[in-house]
Amino acid sequence: MNHPVISFTAVYLKAPHGYVGFIEELPGVNSHGHTIEEARTNLQSLATVIFDLERAQAKELLEGKDVVREGFTVAV
Repeated sequence: MNHPVISFTAVYLKAPHGYVGFIEELPGVNSHGHTIEEARTNLQSLATVIFDLERAQAKELLEGKDVVREGFTVAV
């Protein structure tokens, strides 16, 4: 299944042992790495896992139910 591509804002903070990264628009999605590149890769991987988990949970919750699924956009 193809998933839409959406953009978020990643923020990286220099820390004593590398970098801490988080996504402004997704509370609780944060990572760390010894380098900014490692923090970036970890953050990307974590965001992918979170979206996959949320989709799986929604699928389980909605199984066998009559639902309407549609695209959703927000102007920011």
